[in-house]
Formats: sequence, structure tokens, C-alpha cells
Amino acid sequence: MSLPPGFLDELRNRTSIAQVVGRKVIWDNRKSNQAKGDMWAPCPFHQEKTASFHVEDRKGFYYCFGCHAKGDAISFVKETENVGFMEAVEILAREAGMPMPARDPQAQEKADRNAELAKVTEAAVAHFRLQLKTQAAAEARAYLERRGMDQATLDRFEFGFAPNARQGTFQALTGKGFAADQVIEAGLASKPDDGSAPYDAFRDRIMFPIRDARGRCIGFGGRAMDPNARAKYLNSRETPLFDKGRALYNHGPAREAAGKGQPLIVAEGYMDVIALAKAGFGAAVAPLGTAITEDQLRLLWRISDEPIVALDGDKAGLRAAMRLVDLALPLIESGKSLRFVILPEGQDPDDLLRAQGAPAMQALLDKAEPMVSLLWRREIEGQVFDSPERRSALDRRLQEAVKRITDPSLRRHYGDAIAELRRALFRPQRPQRGKGAWRGRGFAEAQAPLASTRTKAQALNGEALRISLILATCLRFPDLIDDFEDQLDRLNPSDPDHGQLAAHLLRSATRDPIALKDEISASSLAPALESLEATGHLRITPFLMGNGDPVRAAECLTEEFAKLTATRAIQDELAEATQDLGEVTDDEDRTLAFRLNEAVRGKHAALHPKGDDGSEQFGETAQARAAFHQLLSAAGQGKKHEK
Repeated sequence: MSLPPGFLDELRNRTSIAQVVGRKVIWDNRKSNQAKGDMWAPCPFHQEKTASFHVEDRKGFYYCFGCHAKGDAISFVKETENVGFMEAVEILAREAGMPMPARDPQAQEKADRNAELAKVTEAAVAHFRLQLKTQAAAEARAYLERRGMDQATLDRFEFGFAPNARQGTFQALTGKGFAADQVIEAGLASKPDDGSAPYDAFRDRIMFPIRDARGRCIGFGGRAMDPNARAKYLNSRETPLFDKGRALYNHGPAREAAGKGQPLIVAEGYMDVIALAKAGFGAAVAPLGTAITEDQLRLLWRISDEPIVALDGDKAGLRAAMRLVDLALPLIESGKSLRFVILPEGQDPDDLLRAQGAPAMQALLDKAEPMVSLLWRREIEGQVFDSPERRSALDRRLQEAVKRITDPSLRRHYGDAIAELRRALFRPQRPQRGKGAWRGRGFAEAQAPLASTRTKAQALNGEALRISLILATCLRFPDLIDDFEDQLDRLNPSDPDHGQLAAHLLRSATRDPIALKDEISASSLAPALESLEATGHLRITPFLMGNGDPVRAAECLTEEFAKLTATRAIQDELAEATQDLGEVTDDEDRTLAFRLNEAVRGKHAALHPKGDDGSEQFGETAQARAAFHQLLSAAGQGKKHEK
């Protein structure tokens, strides 16, 4: 069976030889460099203990320095699975999700014809380069000079020029012996519907040859010199050689530069790529006049695990970034993602490099944002979340986006990252709670005694233990999470493990206790769960043992949230009281004591909902006044206030 042209190239592009070989060997982690796809292992073809079997994932080949076995993914499957060539192709195609083509007895004929078309495009490259040196291209040369293109750059990227003539290119190529049909099929000329003479596809344009990963010229891009032209940039139409959704400008040189450690940069246009390469960023590519496609994403990941997408700092650039996020979410996996650089407004990489030079570009690349940051920015930018409904809508949008990630581990990590961002947006740090704010020089003096007071209070009231009990109850009775969603959302624990567990409970879609526990155990929160379950006090609670009672569990949560709120209230009153420590009059003393007394009464009511006798209430009042006097003494007032 003959395969159609390009099928094997596409299969190799979609297949990671490191993954194929990795099923048969154990990599030597000391010798391998996974980030660069440079992998070493003992050879699977002969017995050895040293790692002499070398795999270059980006180039798609393997070689053993011991037995000299070499080949690509297809030959590796042939040798290790003991199958023929076509069966090996079928195995890899099935793994890559590529349907095997139907029998095509004329495939070899098509391959031969494409080889002839490649000769036509190569002849066109030479023709366009020659035309750039003529008088007709004077304006084009002046434009390139204004853009900073020196002769070395012109030669490196094979700049050319298509004269403003109806049949200039067509006649030049047919004059070299190429058939008219070949020139038309290669996309260099078009034939009118009325049957008249063919005309050139590119006229009065600066020409950019487009080459595939193997270095063949498969098409062209042309920039119009006429400012009134219908299209500023024009690509070759689809041909047997050229599919713009499956090609990248500067593919081959960028792959080589990335293999030497340079970051892979994805820019928007030809001139951006050329400017980046000229400034020393050789691993730069661009899509061909369209938004990045799924096939182009896979090509990018074959070059680098984490390409950096550099987009113009305007609305169109931001929209392109957001479209790319949506495209990439179902495709990303562990170790395969994108980072983003949004340039200053109104600038592209070429503008930035000409204005500020390579260091400015490098500084932006060093601060490239992960994809989750762009996803978050899209959902919150320009939004006001001043109601539960708006917050809920944000959560729903983010959950829908994260659900599109197919890798379970990566999906959990995205959920954790978004939970952290959400917490930073909606939950202020606890020292900022209360009606007042720290102000003046009293902060430094009051901070130490207040921290000491809070530490003691927390040790007495067991805030961490109370939060542990709340989380454990929600884990045992997940159906209650929705009923207490608002309280959980404002839980704001000091322990980061507790905060992440609470965020996971709110985010999780499952309400089955066993499934929920398994979900957390399989995530990065497994140690936090183990620590929670190992808490001595919680091991004896009925909510972690047996079937339990959902009604009693709901009552427990209601009480514990009320106790937590009341305990924090007195801490906030103590914090506000310290702001006024200074010249305190007797009246102010009474006011502060009253506020502390009321806070403690509220705490007492929460801790003892059924009520106690008056002596105990008096004891709580005395506790409040004692705390107040302690604060005065710590502030250096040394006054005694008799009531």
C-alpha cells in the first residue's frame, strides 16, 4: 500500500519518539535532559548496563553508540514489536489519532509531482531574489532599509520582489522550461475563468519564501508596496505543497536554535520573526496570516515544551491570546503548555526591538505569564463582583474552562491555582478585618502585644481545631457544602493547608464522600488531608466514624461557624482598641471597656448557646476589662482605671 504525500511527515510531527521509546527503556535521569528532549538509556537492542542509547526527541531519531542501531519512531516500533513497515505505521497512527488513508495506487505519482512542484517554487525564489536587485524594486529596497534590513538579513531570509507585471513571474518560470500547469499548481500564477492567459499571483510585493521543516520552499508570503492594496499581506493559496494551517514561518532554523537552548517565541508576522532573529532570538516562528491552529500548536510543542507567545499590545493581540487559550486548554498536558508576553500597547516585537533593543525584549520574556494567568485575567477584567450572583457566575465560567483540560493531574493543579487567585481577590488578610485600620506610629508599638494576645487566644479557643472540625464534617457530609457555601467561602484560615482544602471543597463537583476523599487523595492536597485525619481530637469525633447523622452534622457546622465568628469578633475589637492607646480619658476608657465587654458577651453566647448564670457573665466581663488593662500597660501608659 502506498501512502499519500505528507502522511509520514505528519505522523512523525505528531509522534514523540521519546514517548515511543520510553515504553521500552528506563531513562538515565542523570544523563538525560528532558527539557531539551535529549534522552539516554541502556540500549533495548543489546545487553548493556551503561546508557549508550541516545534519543533526540526534537529531531525524531535514535542512535546507539554501542551496537550502532539507528532510526526513527517507525523503525523503532518495527524492531521492538517485530512488525512490518505498514503495521508499524498503523500502530503509531492509531496512537496519534490519525486515520490510516485509503489505498491510493497513485500516491507515488503524487509524490513525484510534488517533487516537481518544489522545483518550481525553488526557481521562483531565485527569480524573486534577482528582481529585488532591479530598478523596479528601488522603492522596496528603500522600505527594507528603513526597517533596518541589512544585506546579511536579506540573504539569510531570502527576501525577494515580485514586479508589478501581469505575467512577469509566469513568463520567467515557463521560460526556464516549467510547464504552465506546474506554475499554476504551485500557486505562482492563476488562470482566469474566461480562459484567457494566466496572470501572476504576486505583483508589486516584497516576497518571503516559506519553507517546511525539511527546508523545502512550499509557498510564499508577499507584502504589498501599494498602501491601497486590498491585502497588505498575501500568502500562497492552498496547493499540494502548501497548507498554511500546518506550516510555520522560519520552522527549520527556529527548531535548530531551540535545540541549542533558546526560547521558542511565537510572533504574529514575518517582520516580527526577522527582527527577533536579527536581535539574537533565533528560535522565532509565526503562523501564516491566520490564528494559530491545532496542528500548528502540535508543531510548536514538537520544538519546545513551553513556547512563549508574544502578541501585539492592542485589543486585537489580546483577543488573539484569548482565542489561543481556548484552543490550547483541551490540548495541554503535563510539561506541554504555553506562556504569554503581551507587549506594551501599540507595539509589536519589531517596534520594541527598534526602540529599546534586545534587553527590553529579554526582560519581557523573563516575565512571561503562564496560561492560567491569562485565563484568570480574561474572566475578571472589567468585572465587578459585588454580589453572590456575580461571584457564582465567575466560578461557573472558570469551572467550565478548567473542565476542558483532559489531563486529570493538570486539571487539579489549574483548579488549585485559580483557587489561590480567587482567594487573593475576594478574601483580605485577617489583620485587615474590622472597621478600622492600623495607622500612625501606634502600629509598631501595638503589633507585638496584639500578636501575643492573639496567639494565646487562638491557643485557648482552638481556632485551628475548630476549622479542622468544620472541614472534617464537610468531608464526611459533602451534601452540606452547598448549604454552608458562603461561610466556607469566608473561612479565611491561617493554615494554608486548611485554605486549600476549603477551596477544593467549594470547587469540587462531587458530593459523594468516598469519591471526594479519593479525589483529594489523588491531588497535591493529599498530605493536607492526611494531616487533617491524623489530628487526635478529630479521630474520636463521630463525623469521621460510622454513618453519622446529617442533621446533627448540620447543627455542628452551624454552632462551629457561630463560635468562629464570635471569637474573631473579640480579636477584632482588641485590634481596634489598640489603635486608640495613647492619651486615654476615663470616658474613652469606659467606651473601650464597653465594646470589649459586648464582644465577649457575644462570644460567650456563641460558646454557650443555652445560657449561663450571671456570675459567669460577670466573669467574662472581668476578662474583657483585664484584657483592656493589659493592652494599656503594654502600650506604656501605666495608668490604673477603677470602675
